[in-house]
Order: sequence, then structure tokens, then C-alpha cells
Amino acid sequence: MTAVAVDGDGTVLRRAQHIGDNPADHVRDLVAGIAGDRPFDAAGFASHLPDAPIGLDNQPWLASGSIHVSTPGAAAVTAETWAGAARGARHAICLWIGEQVFAGILLDGTPWAGAHGLAGSAAWLALNPVERQDYRKFGSLAAEVSNTGIARRLSWRIQAGDHSAVLERAGDLESITSLHVFDGARSGDGVSISVVRDTAKYIGMAAANLATAIDPEIIVLGGEAAAAGDLLLDPVRHECARRLPPGMVEPFRLEISPLGEDGVAIGAARLAALARA
Repeated sequence: MTAVAVDGDGTVLRRAQHIGDNPADHVRDLVAGIAGDRPFDAAGFASHLPDAPIGLDNQPWLASGSIHVSTPGAAAVTAETWAGAARGARHAICLWIGEQVFAGILLDGTPWAGAHGLAGSAAWLALNPVERQDYRKFGSLAAEVSNTGIARRLSWRIQAGDHSAVLERAGDLESITSLHVFDGARSGDGVSISVVRDTAKYIGMAAANLATAIDPEIIVLGGEAAAAGDLLLDPVRHECARRLPPGMVEPFRLEISPLGEDGVAIGAARLAALARA
């Protein structure tokens, strides 16, 4: 869980983070810790759960008592069009890839939630006709390109007999992470390069599916995958472009988020400010 305090331009003034189990138990401490002596005008929370964390209203750090809850996808795409790679866009998508996979969709300047609040469930994009248990559990795209999915694919290659220096660096198969895979690709490890190449293909196919369905001005790749933009951006663009209709290729843009892992928190703050205005 990440908490940020931002100013009216989207600049992060203070930041705090909790990593571990039951982060909801630490929400109050996180927010109070970044509030300092100056109360906020509004507080925004991005969560897959429908309600704000209990016990956060009427806190001294919240001057107006205004709390706004949004989905992570809505927050992510709002951040990008406010202070990120899609500034000023009216039709945009943020495809967030990290430990979780989801998308935020902005249509005519407004986050689009869908009929049941489930728009942007990009983890479940079906990109492979193969039936696998992890596809049914996590979604086809997430099973391939989430942090865990990337690490799992490298582990499978090693178990199948391929040699990768990543195993020595990680210590054992269970300790391999997506960061190991990306670092391995940068250092020339052949298996890691192959896994990253396949990752880019899956992301490019997902981006093309979203682009052809929504016709946005831009798709922004956010989340932990954005930190691997040096490895992913060009092959993702290539894979996406070869799957788009001809009339969409030239005007379409695909960029890497500059907001890092703070994007969702920044967007949640922005939505809270807009709701209060």
C-alpha cells in the first residue's frame, strides 16, 4: 500500500509505504504519517474493495472530511492524464502490470467503470486458446505477465532443462522474481531474454485488443513493468502495431508511465480533489 501527499499540480510532496499482510490495518498510520501538521483538503483511496477503510472519517488530518473511493484502474488512468504520460488526453487507457494486472479507461475525460464496475479487468484478457489452471484462477494475461507469471515462466524453462544464470543469482527456483528476469535480460542471459520477448508479445497483444475496442488517443504502460521500459517499450509497440487496423497505426501512441509505483495513489488523490470541487 502506497500513500502520497500531492499538491495541485500532481507533484508528490510526501510518501509512505507499507509492504506486508493486512495493509488495511496500517492505513490510518500511513496517512497520518504523511499528513504532518497540515490537514488535507480531501483524501482519496483506490481499492478493489467497494468501501473506504473503516475509521478514517473525522480525522484531524482531513480538514473537510471528504473521502473518495475509486478503483485502481480509474485512479491510474486519471493520474496519467493529469500528471503522467497522457497529459491532456480525453480518451486514454492505462494498462497496469505488476503483481496485479488491470486497466483504467478514460472516455471523454471521465473514467469508465462499465455496467457492473468491472471495466478494465485486463487480467482476464484471453490471449491463448490453451486451457490452464492458472488462467482460470488469475486470468490469462495476468498468468503470463504479472510479476509472478514472469518469474514462473522462467522457472518452467529452467525445470525443462534450459540453463539460466538467474538461478544462481536468485538461489533457488522459488526465489526467482520478475526483477531477476529483467536484470538477467539486461546482462545477456538467453533464457531471460526469451521470457522478456514473450512478455512483450503478450503485453502488445493486450494493448492491441484494448486499442481496437476503445480507440484511445494513448495507452500508457504503468506498474512495475514500467521500470522495465528499456526492455519492453519498443517490442510492445511493435507487437501492438502489427495487430492494429491500418488506420489506427499512425495516430496511436503507446508510452511508459513516468509515475512509477505512485501512479495509483496520485490518481486517487486527484479524483478526491475533483469530487470535492
